[in-house]
Amino acid sequence: MKARLLEQIREELRGQLLRLSKAAQEAHAAATDPGSKAESKYDTRNLEASYLATGQARQVDELATSVRIFDALELPDFPDVAAIDVGALVEISLRGNALHFLLAPTAGGLEIFHESKEITVLTPSSELYGKLLGLRAGDELDAPPLRVVAIA
Repeated sequence: MKARLLEQIREELRGQLLRLSKAAQEAHAAATDPGSKAESKYDTRNLEASYLATGQARQVDELATSVRIFDALELPDFPDVAAIDVGALVEISLRGNALHFLLAPTAGGLEIFHESKEITVLTPSSELYGKLLGLRAGDELDAPPLRVVAIA
């Protein structure tokens, strides 16, 4: 199951990278187009296009790094009694709702629908990631009020 999930995440990240790269190229073209020169001192179209191109280029770099990391990533299997660590697929119960998370080194916030479940990628920058590390199936937290149901 985790191998298919990992491939699905890789495909999603590659698709995002392709779309964002195209948008960044278009923003760069708009920022450097001679036709976008300011017509007056109050015309900021060129400056705004330049800021957009710079921001998108940075996002492309970050996403390309995520793609490289996930291309090299292998997700270990966790026995039922194992503590949550990087690579764990975790099911928690939060106020009676089942939520699924994959603890990964990058691509935080990415949501993947896999085998009829919505799985959200958590990274070390997430507070919940830090709270889940080291917990085992059956463990509970008060804030947020959750119970670890399963670890894979």
